[in-house]
Amino acid sequence: MGPRSLGLARWDLLRPLDMLSSVWSSSAVSSGAAVAYRTLFMTVKRLVAGRTLTVRLDNGDITLTVTEFDSRLDVRRLAVGQLNDVRLAATDIHWNGRYFERATVVLHNVHLRPGVPPVLVAAPVEVTMDVSTHALDAVFSDALSRLSGQVDDDGVARLRWARHPGVGSVEVDVKLDGSTLWLRPRAVRTRRRRWTLPSRTPAYPVHLPELASGLVLTSLSFGPGTLHLTGSLPEWRADVPIARIEDVLSQLSAVGLPINLTGRTRRD
Repeated sequence: MGPRSLGLARWDLLRPLDMLSSVWSSSAVSSGAAVAYRTLFMTVKRLVAGRTLTVRLDNGDITLTVTEFDSRLDVRRLAVGQLNDVRLAATDIHWNGRYFERATVVLHNVHLRPGVPPVLVAAPVEVTMDVSTHALDAVFSDALSRLSGQVDDDGVARLRWARHPGVGSVEVDVKLDGSTLWLRPRAVRTRRRRWTLPSRTPAYPVHLPELASGLVLTSLSFGPGTLHLTGSLPEWRADVPIARIEDVLSQLSAVGLPINLTGRTRRD
């Protein structure tokens, strides 16, 4: 069974592109530019909000459900190609064999730099991700094969023997150093007792899953059953010729096909 359409007429898709072509050819600051950018943004929002998408990237496919795509658009800024901050939120994210419960991306100072082709720029980009206990256990297991790890409902990270989880657990403090978690045991707990360990107890490194190129982890914290990660990217940019925008809009208007964002359009 082939892909289904979202029911958008081709006129609905091409209207913002026709408006953009006029704006870019004149390079004049006008209310028409603001209308063109707002129309394009609202068209993309209509196509992605609430949908489950598979996006094809250069470093692997990612499947996610978009829960938010929004920006506080300002007419005066839109007239000169400024979109302000754009916020994107998603849940149920699968990427390169990894699972994230939810993620939020905030693209700051999104603007269009004129040129041939025009370039869309955001600087900086902030990312927040939640890693579930099950996914975290897989990360721990890769580094410490005999142990299983989890974050309990009280927000404390614990390691247990994989073959004998009921014997007891080791509470660990966690420190982020680049893409590595350093786990320092602080206490041993059994069903009846808890022993505090010396402060000089050695720490163990656990490497986190690789993130998008250039994205740097900046902090982490624990919540009930979850590891919260935040990262930042100094600048993100992408060429946005009219043909490429048209290709992406056409892909988004169909249901059941992956969205190709590898830098190669279907015309290539």
